[in-house]
Amino acid sequence: MLRVVFVLTAFAVLTAALAVALALMTLLRLPGRGRLSTRYSRTVCALLNVRINVVGTPPSHHSVLILSNHVSWLDILVITATVPVIFVAKREVRRWPLIGWVARARGTVFVERERRRQTAEAASDIAQYLAEGQSIVLFAEGTSSDGNRVLPFRPALVGALREALAQVEAGKRIAVQPLSVGYTGLLGLPMGRQHRPVVAWYGDRDLFPHLVEFLRRGAVDVTLTWGEPVEHDGVSDRKAVVQSLEEAVRLMTAAALRGRPVEAPSAAEPGQPAGVPEPGAATVPQAS
Repeated sequence: MLRVVFVLTAFAVLTAALAVALALMTLLRLPGRGRLSTRYSRTVCALLNVRINVVGTPPSHHSVLILSNHVSWLDILVITATVPVIFVAKREVRRWPLIGWVARARGTVFVERERRRQTAEAASDIAQYLAEGQSIVLFAEGTSSDGNRVLPFRPALVGALREALAQVEAGKRIAVQPLSVGYTGLLGLPMGRQHRPVVAWYGDRDLFPHLVEFLRRGAVDVTLTWGEPVEHDGVSDRKAVVQSLEEAVRLMTAAALRGRPVEAPSAAEPGQPAGVPEPGAATVPQAS
């Protein structure tokens, strides 16, 4: 129990400090918010005893819309520990203690998916960030899963791509990139289906009891698998684009959970099935 108290206290102090620092940097228009968020996430992941493996290549240039599966509150920390990005989050996150402050300070796009008009406004915000050269992570399932499967992707917010293309300079293109988040190990051993709820936060589970239980269990391994980015021209059918990336994420997640993470090929062109990944891609440990 002492470890739980220590970790929660340290997490609160670090998060409050980050929220203040990001607010000041925003007020003074100072650069480096993304780098600061990445350092914070790496520190917190180390504090939580989360070990990150990265397969494939994270975005190497700006203006990338990343479509990912979603398992846990931990996903955001794990992803930002590897690359500075902006997230699309449900509106109630704004009201969360500490985490909500950080989310607002670092430019999160908040959305109420049940309200069509609000979704359109969020798509406009996403388009603006993409046009400015930011990369954005969209949890395309619209909710979190139990970590053993990938839920169907929702195409609504991907409409921001077309709007963003209208805002960028002539000749520039925006890429979409699939990302798989797979929790693969617990205490150094392979994580079975029955153990993934230790990490997965889904349904109506209360956050605090789940967090305490997570901290009591010990070290967790997670694999981030990045597929190849695909340039989007704004003409391709939105649903076909989303389906192609969903299949890529599903393949990468299944491979990671089987303990054989592989680098996926680029998502198929709309209307064509995604290929099966070739085995043998190297797993790169990510410092945390």
